[in-house]
Amino acid sequence: MNTSPIIIIGSGLAGYMLAKEFRQLDKITPLHIITASDGRFYSKPLLSTALTNSKHPDNLAIADAATMATQLDATIQTSTTVSAIKSDENCIVIQQEKINYQKLILACGAETIKLPIKGDANKDILAVNDLTSYIAFHKALNGKKRIVILGAGLVGCEFANDLINVGHEVTVVAPAKFPLDSFLPEKIALLLQQTLTENGVNWHLQQTVDTVNRIKQDYEITLSSGQKLNADVILSAVGLQPNNSLAKQAGIRVNRGINVNRFLETSINNIYALGDCAEVNSLVLLYVAPLLTCARALAKTLAGQATPVSYAAMPIVIKTPACPIVAVPQPRDTEGEWLIMGSDKNLTALFYDKNNQLRGFALTGKATSEKLALQKQLPPMF
Repeated sequence: MNTSPIIIIGSGLAGYMLAKEFRQLDKITPLHIITASDGRFYSKPLLSTALTNSKHPDNLAIADAATMATQLDATIQTSTTVSAIKSDENCIVIQQEKINYQKLILACGAETIKLPIKGDANKDILAVNDLTSYIAFHKALNGKKRIVILGAGLVGCEFANDLINVGHEVTVVAPAKFPLDSFLPEKIALLLQQTLTENGVNWHLQQTVDTVNRIKQDYEITLSSGQKLNADVILSAVGLQPNNSLAKQAGIRVNRGINVNRFLETSINNIYALGDCAEVNSLVLLYVAPLLTCARALAKTLAGQATPVSYAAMPIVIKTPACPIVAVPQPRDTEGEWLIMGSDKNLTALFYDKNNQLRGFALTGKATSEKLALQKQLPPMF
């Protein structure tokens, strides 16, 4: 009998939800979670609405590492970085120590993309990717008014709405023609932009940031057009990329993320991956719904019931209360067209492919109530 533990690297939502699902099926197998963070369990999607909901960072954590260790009957090793994976020995390396595993799960998450911005203050640009970085951002906001957000995607728009709700002056800079250009048809995106503008957001679209310098108490931002902006705080929200460096060093096959099949197996035996670091069936989806789907399937596999993961259509709730939106983006490289109905701020946008099959939708305002009915009409992703 193999007495080595199942080791999970990462204590984000992917790592902890897998552990929770697994413990419902297997109460005995040793479980060892290793994390570079302090191991607090929290819901990352709540970070971009915390100000509106008057949630102080100290109140966002659901449980600390010690509590999670008790709940999961697991060993949780915090503030620890795994330096190597030795798959030929079925072990990981922490400094000079080797720890054997029977199964290894990579739940390493994603890291923020860093823009090549010049200037003497580029190091002061903040990004929010976890509770620790959110605490730093929250602290930086204290007594500050003017916030410049780099990026008009999901996170950028959500933080813009959250910040204006509590009285900050917000400016968004992005190279895109309109916000959420990879998620939404233009008419829906422009409605979002217009609504956020009415609530106080300023936009500098189809532009990038060239330089950030410190001028006395201000940050001076020079845009690609030559225009200059002043800010008290700068938040980068230009996107994430899967954290696959540890896997790559171990010789595990990676593409954009860590390549896994529908059983979430990597190219090396007994090593799995899920969450933001994983590329499942050629898809990298940095959202909660696919993460939870993978956690449930992999827990069954680890417990002895091999279970392939299947992705149903998964609507994305965009947390912009000024203009509520639910969307399922159309699949990439799928030919078709959008049909848009409704009026004012209550729009229904439906994407039909060449065979007249519904493949995506975007709903705003009162039309968001159509989500479940439309979701049932969409084919599964795989």
